[in-house]
Amino acid sequence: QVQLVESGGGLVQPGGSLRLSCAASGSIVSTHAMGWYRQAPGEERELVAGLTSGGSTNYVDSVKGRFTISGDNGKNTVYLQMNSLKPDDTAVYYCNADVSYYVGSHRYRRNHWGQGTQVTVSS
Repeated sequence: QVQLVESGGGLVQPGGSLRLSCAASGSIVSTHAMGWYRQAPGEERELVAGLTSGGSTNYVDSVKGRFTISGDNGKNTVYLQMNSLKPDDTAVYYCNADVSYYVGSHRYRRNHWGQGTQVTVSS
């Protein structure tokens, strides 16, 4: 099985910065893509930033120029550097990983989710 462990959330003032980390572990054969989603109260979960194994990135318009996603395929980790944070960025942030892995002799490819980490931007 595959587990995702996130860290780095917290409370920050507007204009501040936070760095989220996510590490995937388990019988991972390959990581196809990793990303960060967020969900604010009463809102749908949205993709914030994605990173493919080929190094391509994409961002939701509201974070372009402020957030940067990066990763280390060898360690199956992904980071989200968040700068110039705004109150609208307040949400639970979830790590997502599209990975291939083994269970016994069977190979699977599925999306996996972390448990979520709270980011609160407030003065």
